[in-house]
Amino acid sequence: MKMLVLPAVLRCGHDGLVATTADQRWVRVAAQPVLVAPDPEGRTISMCPMVSTNTKQCRTTLVVAVGYSEFVRIGGARVCLDSVEGFTDGVPPSHYTVRDPGQQFVGVNR
Repeated sequence: MKMLVLPAVLRCGHDGLVATTADQRWVRVAAQPVLVAPDPEGRTISMCPMVSTNTKQCRTTLVVAVGYSEFVRIGGARVCLDSVEGFTDGVPPSHYTVRDPGQQFVGVNR
């Protein structure tokens, strides 16, 4: 599994784009900060196409269900892996997942 770095691309199940930010800046891969817990949580989602009277557009990511490293930490925070997945605030519920980890150099075995 690859570690996520700031240019990582996360999207909701409807293809809305998650705005990623990095809370830590001192550990980098390819000059980009590595994402750690809880970087993917509580982020805004733009361009979710689920707009109707019976649904609620995905606007925010909720807690990560899976995808934090069990062993690798930076400053005590678990590193985000390319298996990060969680729910959005959309109705009906939708998952957000990683489409691109932002780098192809560094992998972690959990």
